[in-house]
Amino acid sequence: MTDPLGPLLDLPGIAEAVQSARESVDAVHKHPANRRGWPTTAAEASVRAARSSAYLDGGNPEIPEDGEVADPILAGALRVAEAIGPLLPVWQRAPLQALARLHLLAAADLVPAAEDERLGRPRHAQGVSGRLDLLANLVTGATAAPGPILAAVVHGELLTLAPFGLADGVVARAAARMTIIGTGLDPKGLTVPEVAYLRRPERYREAAEGFASGQPDGVREWVLLCCEAFQIGAKEALAIADSATS
Repeated sequence: MTDPLGPLLDLPGIAEAVQSARESVDAVHKHPANRRGWPTTAAEASVRAARSSAYLDGGNPEIPEDGEVADPILAGALRVAEAIGPLLPVWQRAPLQALARLHLLAAADLVPAAEDERLGRPRHAQGVSGRLDLLANLVTGATAAPGPILAAVVHGELLTLAPFGLADGVVARAAARMTIIGTGLDPKGLTVPEVAYLRRPERYREAAEGFASGQPDGVREWVLLCCEAFQIGAKEALAIADSATS
């Protein structure tokens, strides 16, 4: 059978970008602070990822000193971040179930109590259900594409579909994060590619629109952006590790 994502590796610059992303992430896992103390650095990476993701969706990324988060987008992003580890086996076995749970956590404070039946339920818009099924098949083994490519496709497809109509960005970035962990690209969740998107939000959105177009150049630019984000996220992770040993 033909691998549906196989052609992406043949696009100009993609194979090299994938290799660079892998090497950057591997360097993070070799840092002395991440050999035994990785749970601490992973926790910090998770919080930074959540704050960046919330800000990209219009939330306030600042966590009050008392820890009481009032911003509903940030609160949802933090709940999602805490759930990524426990949800990882579900994501690998039943991705749609994991997405529903992510949305429930991300949007819990954004939906009135009278409308809470919306939580975790994809929109009935044309094509959404079918494309989610195709995405689930990719996650559960329909492709042998390397982690950076699969994560980029998961991320881009969920942004494109906006399957829930609310908090879709937070869900998409969390699903991409689970993918880089689940594929072994970043098995301990040490990197923070979300900060790269935060630093250049206009480029992030333009590249996402290019992916949504389905044109080879647009898809290529999106995958390259994601690979670059993995490298920037690795630098962020090294800074976290350095702080842990200082």
